[in-house]
Amino acid sequence: MNRLALFTATFAAFATMASCEKGTSTPPEPFGPTPTAQQLEWQKMEMNMFAHFGPNTFTGREWGLGTEAEDVFNPTDLDCGQWTAIAKAAGFKGIIITGKHHDGFCLWPNPVCEHTVAKSPWKDGKGDVLKELSEACAKDGLKFGVYISPWDRNDPTYGTPAYNDVYAKTLESALGSYGEVFEQWFDGANGEGPNGKRQDYDWPLFNGMVRRIQPNAVIFSDIGPDCRWVGNERGSAGRTCWGRLDTEGFTPGAGAPCQDTLNRGNALGSYWIPAETDVSIRPGWFWRESENDKVKSVNELLRIYYESVGRNSLLLLNVPPDTTGRINAVDSVRLMEFRAALDNIFKDNLAEGAKAEATSVRGGNFKAQNILNEEYDSFWAAPDNVTEASITINLNGEKTFNLIQIQEYIPLGQRVKSFTIEVLGNDGQWTELASETTIGYKRIIPIAETTASKIRFNITGAYACPVLNGFALYLDPVRDWQE
Repeated sequence: MNRLALFTATFAAFATMASCEKGTSTPPEPFGPTPTAQQLEWQKMEMNMFAHFGPNTFTGREWGLGTEAEDVFNPTDLDCGQWTAIAKAAGFKGIIITGKHHDGFCLWPNPVCEHTVAKSPWKDGKGDVLKELSEACAKDGLKFGVYISPWDRNDPTYGTPAYNDVYAKTLESALGSYGEVFEQWFDGANGEGPNGKRQDYDWPLFNGMVRRIQPNAVIFSDIGPDCRWVGNERGSAGRTCWGRLDTEGFTPGAGAPCQDTLNRGNALGSYWIPAETDVSIRPGWFWRESENDKVKSVNELLRIYYESVGRNSLLLLNVPPDTTGRINAVDSVRLMEFRAALDNIFKDNLAEGAKAEATSVRGGNFKAQNILNEEYDSFWAAPDNVTEASITINLNGEKTFNLIQIQEYIPLGQRVKSFTIEVLGNDGQWTELASETTIGYKRIIPIAETTASKIRFNITGAYACPVLNGFALYLDPVRDWQE
């Protein structure tokens, strides 16, 4: 290259750098649907506790018949403060209680229903589980949510148009009496079984009731409108998991999209409806003494964590109270072991102090180094016309890790559709560690234990310029990686 050409190329490079520096105040435009403030805060909770509790706890059934006498519900030592203390210690941010399951029994004195705690011997009919739990949540700084099943095997109006009004009034009572509710949990259960009554649910009425009474609550069902079922009860979101979903022509329950679609979402779906992964710490949803030796292991719980929170979903882990009205010691101990394992794994970010450089940078305010700080709203972004880019991270010495964590800045939408991760070997060659698809709010990729001083993250496809706000490396010494 002659001197003139060298000067021209150098000048152009400096001009490009200057232009990037001048463009620092303009972030990318949002791509597609994006989360509401409530949806974003909901996803940041990451882990919540489910509490299945009711007549089934005492009968040993999973689905009650609706004919159980009210006096079957009689916990001997109910202590919601014990639930919240355990939930908080385990790292949960909220608790969702089965205020009414399919049997129709209400854990509060529902004025439009006869089948309630008011007719039980517990506290001489003066008890109210929702009141006690909501107060305990407030005391321990946890959020309070309710599951009110639309299916009712007890109410005589079920299967008729009149039931929709009964159920709407039930929602009004549960949602309007116990302070702020962070999530209303619906399922689509609808007279399952060959002889079951069917109900034409008025979902606009039900969702509208939630919006009116609890405007800040997220609404869960198979298809949202605010968060969706992950499509299974194994605790596993899809390796491809979009926060978007198409819902036109679908309804909760039997009318929902196929389970694979719910598991993966729709890449270019019309609505922001992220996945919630519901799974029980036991084989069943309600407590049974026979399952005390079947509580999931720490290894299994870690697997669930990586495949839920670590795949752009929220984990809703069911921990059912026993017949005393307390969380059983077996479950409590396992939760504390799980919490200790998470704390051990994630206490040291092995990418801390590293340096990051990208092949493409939007401007100084959006530099690659931003993915290594802990500020949520600080991110790296590529220019608008760039959908492929690489970020090389110099770890300042060799580090040994087996978990890679990446975060996409979802307030601007979910964009990345494929990426690879490589490490630089001692021979100067890059070796691929992983090839994946989506990222979303948080992606955790378990890999074989690896030692390296440089790691490269390659975005190989995106629907719009990529925007990332987090990168971390961890070593999990707890899980049995040979299982």
